Amino acid sequence: MPADAHADVPSPLDIVALAAVLDGTTAGVGVMDTHLRYAYVNPALERLNGLPAAAHLGRTVSEVLPEVDAREDLMRAVLADGRAREIASSGRTPAASGTAMRYWHGAYHRLEVAGRVVGVAGVVMEVMASDDDQRRLAQAQRHLSLLDSASARIGTTLDMDTTCAELVDLVVPGLADLATVEVFPPDVAAPVRPAPPGVVRLRRAAVTAVPGLRERVAEFGGPGDYVDYQESAAVPRCLAANQPVVENLTPDEQLGRSAPSPERVAAYRALGMHSALIVPVAVRSGPIGILGLVRAGDSPVFTDEDVVVARELAGRAAVDLDHARRFAHEHTIALELQRSLLSEPRPPHPHIEIATRYLPADRSVLVGGDWFDVIPLPDGRHLKAMGDVMGHGVEAAVAMSHYRSLLRLLADEELPPHRILEQLDRMVERSGLDRAATCLLAVVDRSGGAFEVASAGHLPPVVIDPGPAGTWLADVHAGPPLGTGLGGYRTTRVSCGPGTVLFMYTDGLVERRGEDIDVSVGRLKELALPGSGDLDELLDAVLDRFGPGAEDDIAVMASRSREAAVGGRTTD
Repeated sequence: MPADAHADVPSPLDIVALAAVLDGTTAGVGVMDTHLRYAYVNPALERLNGLPAAAHLGRTVSEVLPEVDAREDLMRAVLADGRAREIASSGRTPAASGTAMRYWHGAYHRLEVAGRVVGVAGVVMEVMASDDDQRRLAQAQRHLSLLDSASARIGTTLDMDTTCAELVDLVVPGLADLATVEVFPPDVAAPVRPAPPGVVRLRRAAVTAVPGLRERVAEFGGPGDYVDYQESAAVPRCLAANQPVVENLTPDEQLGRSAPSPERVAAYRALGMHSALIVPVAVRSGPIGILGLVRAGDSPVFTDEDVVVARELAGRAAVDLDHARRFAHEHTIALELQRSLLSEPRPPHPHIEIATRYLPADRSVLVGGDWFDVIPLPDGRHLKAMGDVMGHGVEAAVAMSHYRSLLRLLADEELPPHRILEQLDRMVERSGLDRAATCLLAVVDRSGGAFEVASAGHLPPVVIDPGPAGTWLADVHAGPPLGTGLGGYRTTRVSCGPGTVLFMYTDGLVERRGEDIDVSVGRLKELALPGSGDLDELLDAVLDRFGPGAEDDIAVMASRSREAAVGGRTTD
């Protein structure tokens, strides 16, 4: 036995005696301590593992052979209850077999000295699996790996195309050489030309292939393209029956009937495609689309096990795609409604300049209820409004339209801002509208030299004076949000210099997680007009600076009068 074949630390095991008995056996024998660290390996185990004894001692099996599934959990069970166990393991070792998968059968027993548990002894023999068994085992391992990783890799966002891309990336190359996900066109989207009679039209949401096919597959179209399928094709048959369609080693005549069109056959053959599996992607409410898998070249045909795994993956993806589809439907409706209501307001009078921007939050967040409006008043004055309905989605957008309509009715009564807010608060409460809202109103004089402002829980406006006064926040009393019925609003009169810009915004511009809102709002005092004095350039600069990282929608509005004004103080 080599001198380094046992640990140098004191051990209750008689290593010399073990070596005398076990060094000559042809079976691999290893003895481990209670921490499952090797204390002894015989020459046969050295040869099996392809490592000298010294590389084993004091280390666990997983440390010595990281690519072997040694089932250390079962070895710990042997230590715990003393019951001998037979353990099958597999993996790769540094031995002469190189990268080939190897298989072992071992018998493990607990070792005791004077009634004390001192370790585990294992006797290991290598076994040979048949080629078919090895292939089936490898296939089962690939399938289990796919299913195990599906929950973490599919459905990470509420975007349908992203989810489809995650699905095809998961199944290639583990389950197919080429994969595509095609879905029915959304019912709320840009109009698509109608499909001819007897034709099924799907939108390709994602496609990928192994490197050798990826570039050549592009000739069949990419994500976003619409694909028309003849009635006899495999995809319509799959959707009609809501069952997988398997076509292995399909002859040209049948492939011509199963392809989107017969003209595709030659191109498919040129790529070496020989087998296809079409799986429905559906939920209880109906079909969403299909998952198409293709094998080419030397890849085997699809098996029943492949079909089971593909159906399971498609079923999991269907749930995520249904959530994404519902979100996209509501998000699109709300966004279009909001955009229609937030159409660029026309200047109320020729001498007034106005610029606005609306920036939706990330698509993973439902559209909010931000709104703004500019309403002309008699004598050259005008009313500016900026509001934010609490909540998100279609309901918030609809509530926003109600607030906007009620405000336009009240503006005709020529009331000061705080009186408009009081009446609006009462009207909202009586109407049963269950969405509160913040709102900032400013009535601007014809000259632009002064404005009256009142707030219902909204953040203060920014006054950007190109003169010595600079930029400052108007000191405005903030009453409770609209819809609470509490009232208590107050009008503040603000005087400003010639060319002063009134900047109004919603809280999405400044609210940041973990930061005090006063600190965030305070940074707005750093705003300044660009050299050109252009209001659109001002808003672009504001969004470039404050837009990144926003978690809510942002609405901003800047305005000024072309006529000179005087003053520069705030009074109640």
